[in-house]
Amino acid sequence: MPDRSRGWVQGYLVRLAWTDLLVVAIAVGVAQIVRFDSALEPNGAVQAPATLVSVLLGVAWILALRAFQTLDRRVVGTGSQEYSRVVTACLSVFGILAMVDLLFKLNIARGFIALALPIGTLGLLLSRWSWRQNLGRQRMKSQNLEQVLVVGSLQSALPLIERLMTKPTLGYRVVGICVPHRTGYPDSIVMGNSEVPVLGCFDDVCRSVEESGATTVAVTSADALGHAAMQSLSWDLEGLDVEMLVSPGVTDVAGPRVMVRPVAGLPLLHIDKPRYEGANRFRKAAVDRLGAGAMLFMLAPIFVLVAVAVKLDSPGPVFYRATRVGVNNTPFKMWKFRSMVNDADALKSGLRAQDEGAGVLFKMRDDPRVTKVGRIIRRYSIDELPQLFNVLSGSMSLVGPRPPLPEEVEQYDGRVARRMLVKPGMTGLWQVSGRSDLSWEESVRLDLSYVENWSIMQDLVILWRTVRAVFSNEGAY
Repeated sequence: MPDRSRGWVQGYLVRLAWTDLLVVAIAVGVAQIVRFDSALEPNGAVQAPATLVSVLLGVAWILALRAFQTLDRRVVGTGSQEYSRVVTACLSVFGILAMVDLLFKLNIARGFIALALPIGTLGLLLSRWSWRQNLGRQRMKSQNLEQVLVVGSLQSALPLIERLMTKPTLGYRVVGICVPHRTGYPDSIVMGNSEVPVLGCFDDVCRSVEESGATTVAVTSADALGHAAMQSLSWDLEGLDVEMLVSPGVTDVAGPRVMVRPVAGLPLLHIDKPRYEGANRFRKAAVDRLGAGAMLFMLAPIFVLVAVAVKLDSPGPVFYRATRVGVNNTPFKMWKFRSMVNDADALKSGLRAQDEGAGVLFKMRDDPRVTKVGRIIRRYSIDELPQLFNVLSGSMSLVGPRPPLPEEVEQYDGRVARRMLVKPGMTGLWQVSGRSDLSWEESVRLDLSYVENWSIMQDLVILWRTVRAVFSNEGAY
């Protein structure tokens, strides 16, 4: 019988816990050494004992990380929710500390908090990211994987199997499938270079779990099983120490929009509408404007160097301003460094036969219109940097769907048109998941997934992934 051991999970969580403790100790220790260098404040007020404050803060910090379930095995290792919980725990413990200091007049040095909070928060996020990278490398070597048995019809199961196979870093290996009826189905399903065995029908799930060594059962056809069978299956899997996942049948909707509500004894999935207004919109606009302003200030020397290089390389203006369509189908002028010859748009019609783009996109790997300097700045996406002006003006966001051409928008159907509910971005899921190498369908799916589930934490994760994608220059042409 195959081994269903999950010992790696507990080991991974223990390592995370010890790393959290080490990071918090370092952050508090550095803040104490730097700030608490005397027993008195400059104004003569007596400080709370430095060592006592540091110990209590460290203990409270660790407890906050546990209270916000930052070691929940369902969120660690993938997605932005782990990072979001870490940040929320850090802000909460320091917010409480500030209120206690104010109420009881403890005179805790503000400099201590100003040092410990950013050092600890960044340290915790970097440590979590580092452990994720290590876990991802192990999963690419087929280590530390969840063995998944899929239960459902082929129509509902194949999309899930395909996604799990194309993203091995998620940590799931499909070991088999149970279909509604054994007759009429092949012995195995071929997916790319892999083969998934058909282990039986819905009545054979528990036996198939034991034979395949599955640690997780993913049900994609809950309606076909029926309520009684689903309940019975969940009880049987509890005894086998196997997790049960149920696909809701709604793709690319996740995060805080999804909540299970018990109604008349039935667990119903409540899906909120995407929220693009109010506080969310204000927070995103603030991050966009502040981030764009800071980046323009830091990148000013690069702007000057690139502008000179573009001007010397070929005749024409330094910047290229193209019409794009923004939120709610509003057109705007998008800034870029000119990377093509001056009459590039007029030459496009003669190159249609060589189009390598996906769907309605026009792309060529060896586009003759691209200049020498243009190839360099395109490789590292430097030509996109002037879009920071668009972010400052409010026509674009740092993160969002790709800004489409007017002729592209004219071909959108109702599903694809949902991309226009939010501002287009300088980067997004589409760009950090393959860029020009993605199919049109996959790029649309990623953009729609972003529109349906966007959050500030997800934006920060995408920005971080963008830096890595730019330096790897995969899919850039």
